[in-house]
Amino acid sequence: MSHDRIGYVVKMYPRFSETFVVSEIIARERRGADIRIFSLRPTSDTRFHDTLAQVQAPVEQIPRVAKASELWALLRRAHPELPLLAAHLGELLEAEHDEAGQAIELALAIRRTGVTRLHAHFASLATTVARLASLLTGVPYSFTAHAKDLFHESVDPRDVDRKIAGASHVVTVSDFNVRHLIRSYPAASVTPLRRVYNGIDLDRFAYVPGRTGEPVILAVGRLVEKKGFADLIRAVAELRAAGRPVQCRIVGGGELENELRALITSLGVGELVTLTGPLPQAEVRDELERAHVFVAPCVVGSDGNADGLPTVLLEAMAIGTPCVSTDVTGITEAVRAGETGLVVPQHAPHELAGAILRLIDDPGYAAALAASARALIADEFDVRRQSALLEEVA
Repeated sequence: MSHDRIGYVVKMYPRFSETFVVSEIIARERRGADIRIFSLRPTSDTRFHDTLAQVQAPVEQIPRVAKASELWALLRRAHPELPLLAAHLGELLEAEHDEAGQAIELALAIRRTGVTRLHAHFASLATTVARLASLLTGVPYSFTAHAKDLFHESVDPRDVDRKIAGASHVVTVSDFNVRHLIRSYPAASVTPLRRVYNGIDLDRFAYVPGRTGEPVILAVGRLVEKKGFADLIRAVAELRAAGRPVQCRIVGGGELENELRALITSLGVGELVTLTGPLPQAEVRDELERAHVFVAPCVVGSDGNADGLPTVLLEAMAIGTPCVSTDVTGITEAVRAGETGLVVPQHAPHELAGAILRLIDDPGYAAALAASARALIADEFDVRRQSALLEEVA
């Protein structure tokens, strides 16, 4: 049997907020996969998670052409090395110039490194480039569809359908997404489509049942609309108004930081709500172990963007932190109402406050939910199981 070498195509590597890509690569390498990572943009992050050191795969930054003369020189250089280039020139001409340029560079890298298949994360830029490089080399591609790449208002349905049609198979991260793809894209009824949840390394997230001390609520995520943190801040204000002040820590950075700080000030909960900024994975884990309740108040954003199934929510469930979340996209596949956590409607601070209070006031009930949540994560979300599933569909 010929040796299989997988080229992972990602927009940016490493990326602080995309721990699931790193976990997936590590798990696949542990099973013997030979991987090369191709990054289309230089990382803009200044902090990195400690798990990065476990990745064996070499990382190659794919160059971008800045002007027409560079693209012309690239075509001249690539033409003798890529016999399929002329046949697919029309496809390249339809693409943005920098995406076409990166596709050619990626195709040359595939030839140079002996990659036998490509896998891209997100149905947007990474899959655009992977698909074109596949046409130029004959090397098959697949991709994982997540959330923004499916639900954001900027998504071009014809483009996504073409990508699905050309793929050897498509992976997505929830049953909700599978239904959405089949309903929205004709090609999804033809191309093999498989749900593989984002996996959790259970060795890194040991179960820590029970919490002591004064109650602390925790939320983690980028400070963007779809995370719903404004609703959590309003819920904290409501609890304080009801004579139940509770400490709340929101971990993450993002474009809404000033807006959320203004809301905290206007509601008078500055002594209760702390915005910590981004933290490394090890410190997030410490926060999860201390928190009495983990809240993921996700919403569908005004631009259509929504979370698929936040990895940190799965991590909280693995660690044994009782969870409250919303009925958005695939979240209820993990947070099953009254079984593995509590579920409230999106944009409902009052219901959110009530759910938080229920978990704080009934530690026995909270502990039972947390135990069931850990069992579900072990059964359905173990990264070792997920990496085996990814091998099956390849």
